[in-house]
Amino acid sequence: MNDEVAVGQQLEREREVLARVPRGLLIGGQWRPATGGRTFPVHDPATEEVIAEVADGHEDDALAALDASVGAQAGWAETAPRRRGEVLRRAYELMTERVDDLALLMTMEMGKPLAESKAEVAYAADFFRWFGEEAVRISGDYKVSTSGANRVLVMRQPVGPSLLITPWNFPAAMVARKVGPAVAAGCTMVLKPPQLTPLSSLAMAGILEEAGLPPGALNVVTTSRASAVSGPLLADSRLRKVSFTGSTEVGSMLMAGAAAHVLRVSLELGGNAPFLVFADADLDAAVEGALTAKMRNTGEACTAANRFYVHASLAQEFSERLARAMAAMKLGRGTEPGVRVGPLVDEAQRAKVTSLVEDAVERGARVLCGARAPRSRGWFYEPTVLAAVPEGAQLAGEEIFGPVAPVFSFEDDEEAVRLANGTRYGLVAYAYTRDLGRALRVCEALEVGMVGLNRGLVSDPAAPFGGAKASGIGREGGSVGIDEYLEVKYVSIDKTW
Repeated sequence: MNDEVAVGQQLEREREVLARVPRGLLIGGQWRPATGGRTFPVHDPATEEVIAEVADGHEDDALAALDASVGAQAGWAETAPRRRGEVLRRAYELMTERVDDLALLMTMEMGKPLAESKAEVAYAADFFRWFGEEAVRISGDYKVSTSGANRVLVMRQPVGPSLLITPWNFPAAMVARKVGPAVAAGCTMVLKPPQLTPLSSLAMAGILEEAGLPPGALNVVTTSRASAVSGPLLADSRLRKVSFTGSTEVGSMLMAGAAAHVLRVSLELGGNAPFLVFADADLDAAVEGALTAKMRNTGEACTAANRFYVHASLAQEFSERLARAMAAMKLGRGTEPGVRVGPLVDEAQRAKVTSLVEDAVERGARVLCGARAPRSRGWFYEPTVLAAVPEGAQLAGEEIFGPVAPVFSFEDDEEAVRLANGTRYGLVAYAYTRDLGRALRVCEALEVGMVGLNRGLVSDPAAPFGGAKASGIGREGGSVGIDEYLEVKYVSIDKTW
């Protein structure tokens, strides 16, 4: 098969996958256009081409979605836990069966390499499987009061209609991580997908419909104006919860808006993850872990290693080895063979990364590889390693969200922990050491919600995901993830009744 035929077949498959994705709003079990027929474009970041037009919802659409959610709440809450779990299990099976199509769709709208897209689809599906199993494990309590005069009954019930706002960087996983526990708990939902990558959300909504989720349980409003959807919903007293993943700045605004009706709030916000390499670390493992922690999703992840703190005795060797490994990673469109680094999501993100690197270099950082945008179509930026980065560089305090690894050095454990904690963020940290005592001390001292100990990946559906400080409130995943969608009710029962 010649290259021209292969390209033609690839384009035909892409058209077929795109054709199967709904483009409208899902409200009350019906796919419909936005009020006034408004749409907005979705781009392929590797080519800058428009690949789809989707419905551009506004206030009227948002309130219609909430109407449907409120109308379906009582019936969905009364649905047997086993039935709710079966819906999620079926959704898991359907996603697993369609992993190739869903992965291709994700690569087209977000840019990540196809292998990473497949891994994300599997990860997302696992949230449906996990919470399908948790649906039947919602427990309560019954006991004799301390006085013996009455009985104490504790039950856990659905919070109610929930607004779920997901980010563009993991367009399938973040939907599943919010929708899964909401479905399991018996909450109805209004989902606002990201403007940049809405297609995966729409495809997953179709799968949940097919899996048996009843009309009104999940409503989806895509929009190019997030506040036009979130604002009216936060102002409506019928909404009972908001769950958001995104920047700390937007999370703070949503938290303020949620205060008027004292909504339950779950926020997974920004990160500035330190990656600590101590003098006794296995350097091979540390470099491999650094590649995972930095380059997953082309660095566009809240869990991405943002600051590499390496003991002074290892800093030069670590930097050089990391640079060789990152420079060897093939850059290109995620559908091309061998590509390991895709484009950034849009021009604004590339401009931010470029600015941060230029600032560090102007302050004295040394470029070991990369530090430039290739002269081609698409929003690409080369994998970059910077050595001897000064603490005053902007990227020491800001989330990079790109394939850039700045390396700093430290002299002792206390300095390493102080530098790692020297940020308002506290989502995740990584630490490499072969000393058990040091590992425990460091893990306890780090002001974060998660630690990767001798491991560059922390995400796991069976583990609680979330941060400390300005990185958020609440946890997603694990046995506690469903708690975010449940209210605790206490009933005092008279013994003589």
